Amino acid sequence: MPTLFVATGDGITERLLSGDWSASMKGLNQAVLLFVVIAGSLAEADDDVGPVASRARVRPVLAEADCHSIHSYYVSSPESPDGQRVLLYRSAARDGHRGEIVVFERSSGALRVLAENVEVEDAHRAACQQWIRGGRAVVFHDLRDGEWVVASVDVESGEERVLARGRQLGWTTPAANVVPLYGPHWNPGAHRDLELLDLDTGEIRTALTAEEVKAAHADWIARQFGERPVSIFFPVLSPDGKCVLFKLATPAGGGFRHSAGSERQGLFVYELSRRRPVYFHATWGHPAWHPDSRHLLNIWNSRLVLIDTDTGEVTKVDNLPAFPGGHPSFSPDGRSFVTDVRIDAVAGGRPLWGVVSGDFSAGQHRWIHRFENDRGAQSWRKSHPHPVFSPDGRGIYFNVSADGWTRLYVADTELRAAATD
Repeated sequence: MPTLFVATGDGITERLLSGDWSASMKGLNQAVLLFVVIAGSLAEADDDVGPVASRARVRPVLAEADCHSIHSYYVSSPESPDGQRVLLYRSAARDGHRGEIVVFERSSGALRVLAENVEVEDAHRAACQQWIRGGRAVVFHDLRDGEWVVASVDVESGEERVLARGRQLGWTTPAANVVPLYGPHWNPGAHRDLELLDLDTGEIRTALTAEEVKAAHADWIARQFGERPVSIFFPVLSPDGKCVLFKLATPAGGGFRHSAGSERQGLFVYELSRRRPVYFHATWGHPAWHPDSRHLLNIWNSRLVLIDTDTGEVTKVDNLPAFPGGHPSFSPDGRSFVTDVRIDAVAGGRPLWGVVSGDFSAGQHRWIHRFENDRGAQSWRKSHPHPVFSPDGRGIYFNVSADGWTRLYVADTELRAAATD
């Protein structure tokens, strides 16, 4: 059984860490926690447990910067495919609602601004900024003069293109040549359907309509939404671009920047070429694609589950503990996972979060970082850590709101850290 060593003001306390780690975390808020390292069986299996060891170097990407520096979401790595740059949203506004899209050069530490005066919905997903064209360009959405636009910027030339208006941006992969679009969840207007934007031609086509989804899931949608209009919301393309997952939304009357802006429910997976449903579950959770574009990692009732979208089989990961509040995602090779976890949901006290990496087959996990997370951007929707692997699987990026600024952190293995020193 792995062992958790806690350095406190009274000395070293040893605690056993099991499938139910809540007992191990009880009482930690009464101590001054100086460091946490995983030892015992986990330390002996570093090569098998996952790409990032607990001894990884953890640091902010922008050192000592008086600003928010936020990566967008746990399904999109902020590091470029070649590992040279980090894409982030930077803001000096206390609420984080207006800022810049910038790239950070990992080798030199230089910063370059790609877009200024970017207005976002919240500090939770920032501008949904993400890499496209193999890392040669970035795409994001922005509220300009009361209208949402989706824009791209070529990293080398700095040239910006407005790709769509009246829509927001879903999630794609850096290698894909299309990005998904959808209408704002609180007021989709004419854009209730899933659209795909071709980055080469600029063409926008309807890939799936909300009415098609209603017809395929009529009974459930009638029970959930009644006669209210629904729209396709928050689409995430599979790595091979052949499938998409999303949920449905209906306006709830709260409007823009309001927790009651919309009601959002369901987890739908569709095959795009045949416009057919391949998987459905009533609970969204926080799903993420496996690199094989068939399986999903999700979290329901704080427990990890693996979903086979071809067969519909759901496998509960019983050999790992609960991760309340988690946003789990796979490593690039699909063998490991990373997630954030609300420690305070188990141990009580101030909002305390952690980042955990682990291995499914071995049922092992390790703590990467632990931090208070109740400050940062004063947005109506708070920033969460949203951890995600680097493209090479040797680093983990996550947001931390431990002081007046929400900051992007990175945890590097010793090998990777030495290469960047």
